Amino acid sequence: MVLRVAGFYAILDRDDEQLARTLVGPGGAKILQVRLKPATVDDIVRVARMARRVCDEAGAALVVNDRIDIALAVGADAVHLGQTDMPLAAARELAGGRLAIGVSTHDLDQVRRACAGGADYIGYGPVFATRTKENPDPVQGIAALRAAVREAGNTPVVAIGGITPDRAGALYATGAAALCAISAVTAAPDVTAAARTLGKSPWVRGRVAYTVLRWRTAMLHDAFRRATAE
Repeated sequence: MVLRVAGFYAILDRDDEQLARTLVGPGGAKILQVRLKPATVDDIVRVARMARRVCDEAGAALVVNDRIDIALAVGADAVHLGQTDMPLAAARELAGGRLAIGVSTHDLDQVRRACAGGADYIGYGPVFATRTKENPDPVQGIAALRAAVREAGNTPVVAIGGITPDRAGALYATGAAALCAISAVTAAPDVTAAARTLGKSPWVRGRVAYTVLRWRTAMLHDAFRRATAE
């Protein structure tokens, strides 16, 4: 399973179809992770199935947090694992090619091991202080995120922890492929605007601009070659 990781990486932390639709609406997230804590298996399955339908309609990818069994059962595109969840190798054996696998990391050693183990993407953080988790890992900071991006190489890095729209520019400048936020978006006065701001990656725009520039240069070069050959 190939998962495109770029821009805003959204989290659905409640049974709210309207919120799910807003998060993956025009200009919003292309990835939506279902993360319900605490919740029963039945609750997670119900919300994940709703999210699968919403993501299909919006053209977004669906990720299920922690539970590879539920991810497989609802036809998710990926499962996201924490450091205390199922080991990456075991998850890969179970999932085969049916799921992409993301792994949360909190230091460079964890980054190395996740990338060497074949993670399709990694989450790194918390970059800033966060109140989303009851027992958060130590704050890493911008410099550590930049080092994690370098260490990860071709593996996309999602910045996590304390992410807010006003920090988006500085975070993308580290080379992070995507930004993940929960309350900074879901509790914002304008959820759509917050989602769009976090999705505005200069690296994505830069690649598009570079591709267009190469195409125009090639066209001009070809026209010049034809003119001088006549």
